[in-house]
Amino acid sequence: LGVEDLFFLGYADGELEATLEVRRDIAEVIRQVRPDRVLTQSAERNYDRIAASHPDHLAAGVAALCAVYPDARNPFAPHMIASTREIHSVPEVWIMGGATRVDRYVDITANFDRKMKALLCHDSQHPDRGSMEQRVKEWGEAIAAQGGLPPGRLAEGFQIVDTR
Repeated sequence: LGVEDLFFLGYADGELEATLEVRRDIAEVIRQVRPDRVLTQSAERNYDRIAASHPDHLAAGVAALCAVYPDARNPFAPHMIASTREIHSVPEVWIMGGATRVDRYVDITANFDRKMKALLCHDSQHPDRGSMEQRVKEWGEAIAAQGGLPPGRLAEGFQIVDTR
């Protein structure tokens, strides 16, 4: 995928909760990496696309948003006091899978095969691997159509939150 640095925080799949410890761990990575943008899952359940609303995915969204604001930028957060890293303010967060609004549609057609290859590496989540590619493609087509892209294109949609 072109990822050069990957941080595993050690939390079990399907069991993540938005605890202060998770928020602290994400905020520490934010302070270390100092990103201009954080991409995360929505913290809101999407009733129109319920498959995007696993409880641990929602918790990841809550924890990531709290880690961006206020945790990573707040030198006085009690759970961050022990941090030796300099505070960092992330300018924006891109949220995927939400139901609120979409501000940016990103055409992923050229990268769809790569996306599927990455998704299929998560073996425990795909009991019916044959239908998964079709389902993900249909989601991408629907999102592309919502974004006004031509037929046959695939897209991801993001809500962009200015966190400055």
